[in-house]
Formats: sequence, structure tokens, C-alpha cells
Amino acid sequence: MRHTRLLTLAAAGAVVGLSLAACSSGGSSGTGSGRATPPAMQAMASLGDGEGEVNILAWAGYAEDGSTDPAVDWVTPFESTTGCTANVQVADTSDTMFEKMGTGDFDVVSASGDSSLRMIYAGKVAPVNTELLTNYADVPDFQKMQTWNSVNDVAYGMPHGWGAQLLGYRTDKATPAPDSWSVVFDPTSPYSGKITDYDSPTDGIAAAAVYLMSTQPDLKITNPYALDKTQFDAAVALLTAQQPHVGSYWASYADAQKALENGSTEVGSTWQIIINLAKADNAPVESVLPKEGATGWADTWMVDAKSPHPNCAYQWMNWVTNPDVQAQIAEWFGEAPANVKACALTTEPTHCDTFHAQDESYFKKIWFWSTPQSDCLDGRTDAKCIPYSEWGKAWSSVKNG
Repeated sequence: MRHTRLLTLAAAGAVVGLSLAACSSGGSSGTGSGRATPPAMQAMASLGDGEGEVNILAWAGYAEDGSTDPAVDWVTPFESTTGCTANVQVADTSDTMFEKMGTGDFDVVSASGDSSLRMIYAGKVAPVNTELLTNYADVPDFQKMQTWNSVNDVAYGMPHGWGAQLLGYRTDKATPAPDSWSVVFDPTSPYSGKITDYDSPTDGIAAAAVYLMSTQPDLKITNPYALDKTQFDAAVALLTAQQPHVGSYWASYADAQKALENGSTEVGSTWQIIINLAKADNAPVESVLPKEGATGWADTWMVDAKSPHPNCAYQWMNWVTNPDVQAQIAEWFGEAPANVKACALTTEPTHCDTFHAQDESYFKKIWFWSTPQSDCLDGRTDAKCIPYSEWGKAWSSVKNG
């Protein structure tokens, strides 16, 4: 597997048919204001000729053109095949993606669940016509029409890949091998000062809520992204009590890997790719999906509501989810491919087993990132939930002590 990139970078009628201008007034801030219905707009009706270029906003490692490693290039073949020049800009955070989309500067974005719903409700991205997505049928049903890529049974993107936030640990320090998030949340944890958390409001608070779902059932949390004030305050209180025991909050693969390898981290939130890289360096590390379950990320290709090149945007979504390209990305980035036909094409035969790509039961143990809304995502109508904007403020307060 190759992961250098991740480590160094933490016809005209069809265009008219893509009526992407919002048809309703009354804007949404997109920060979790609780808008019940996204702005009305139509998905593309049919594909026309490519416009000659496509502007792509993507996570590092999702649009490789050979400049990082000459052997890693699926952008050049795309350009040769479609005639669409790919203009790629890498974004390092979901907030950056949210800010840049909806302006018409980009055509397509690889959105994670902590930004996709915000984009949908803010009218920044358009519904997609799944009949025009040539690989949509090859994505397992359990990945389609989820809260992070659809609203009111309308699809807003093409699933790309996913992974879990696992509990990583040093096998020479964490004994017996942990199977619960208690080693990071219990104030009496023997790993005080050697604990790490992923630096994200959505993931951090939801991770605490996942733990509380098991340990404090009286809170009646049924979805870690749908927290009323009492539930939210409990999650923040848990994180506040944990903060003095956290040695680091990580944001980049490189930092998390280094901390595990040098022993400054002994237990904490991690990704499978970090564990794989540390193992490749002979570090004594392992990971587990804890018994309480876990949070996780699922990325979706979405089309800008003001896309100037929608035909090339669809061609890109189709290209990047072809089985052979998915196999390349899955190994380069370190994830489960959405198109499971890729599993027969990976150079490492066990890649999809390692990342549980076709394991629906494993998938269902993961609470994938989704933007918190004041209209509760768990379906409650007798309560208001805390929106994303408040999650960000609370997370900043927790980290700063």
C-alpha cells in the first residue's frame, strides 16, 4: 500500500436540465439551523457532452495524477478518456469544503458526513440522478440513502468509501487488550496523559455520546448526532472531565502515527490506516472496534448546486467509482471502497477483509458522521436538538480547558 500523499498533506440542453438554482427563499446558515426541507432543485435529467474541464475539491489522496508517485495516477487516464481536464484542489477540513462549495468555483466535492448534510440544507449541493451514476448499482444497499447522503428519500451523491474511528492501543502498554472506550473516558484510566482524541467537534462529542449510550442508558440517547440539551450537556461534561487526561488531540495521520510509534500515545481514537502504517514500522500496536460501537466517516461525491461543468462532474463521479479506480484509491488512501467490485482488484488480496468493506454487520456498528441539526436526526418531534454551531463552540471550550 502507498500512502505518501496522506502523510505529506495532512450537451447544452443537459446543462439547462440541471436546474440548480434554489427555488425557495429563506436561507439556511448551513451550520445546523434545523431546516426541515432543503431548497428545492432538480437533479440532472440526462448526460450531455463534457464541457472540457471539471473543478474538483477533494481530500488528499482522492485525485492522484502521478505527481506524488508516478505509479499512482487515475486522473490522467480520466482526462484522456473523457476530454475533461481535472483541476484539483485539496481541502484539509470539512469546514473548508463547506465554505468553498455552492459558489460555482467547483463542480464536485468528496464530502464527509460532517459537512454533507450542512451542504444539502444550505443549498450548496444538488440532488443527483442515480440512473446517470454508472456504478451506483454496485454499491451495497446498506451504504445508500443514508442520513449523510440523502434527505427525504432524495439522493445527493455517489458513495465513495468509508472507515471507522477505532480504538488504537500499544500492545506493550495496554494490557489486557482493551475492548471498551472506558480506557479513554474513565477518569481513573491508567493511561492518563497517554490518551489521544481525534480533533473534531462532530466526532469528539458524538464519540462521547456513543459511550454514554451504553453506560448511561437513562439519558435515552438513540443517535449520537441527535442530542437534546440534557444529552448534549452530559456528553460535554464527560469530555470536560476527560480533558486533563488527554495527552494530544490529533488532526493529521502523521501526528497520530508518530505518537503511537514513540509511545506518547498508548490508547485512543485512531483509523485503520494509522495502525497499518505503524505496524509497517514494527510498532507494537493494534486496534479494535469497541463493544459500545464507534463513530466513523463515509465520503460521498456531491455536485455543486452552481456547477459550471455538470456533465464532466458526473463523468468524474463515474470514473472515480469504477472498480479498478476504486481499488487504487482504497489502497492508496486506506479505506473500504464503496464499489465492492473493487475488492477483487486490490493488489493486497485481504484489503477489503481488513477494512470490512462487505461486512454489513460491522457497518451497522458504526455511527457515521452526520451534521447535527436542531430538528433531531433521530426523528423526535417533541424536542429540539443542539445544532452543529453549538457543537463547535463546546468542542473549542473543552480543548482549551
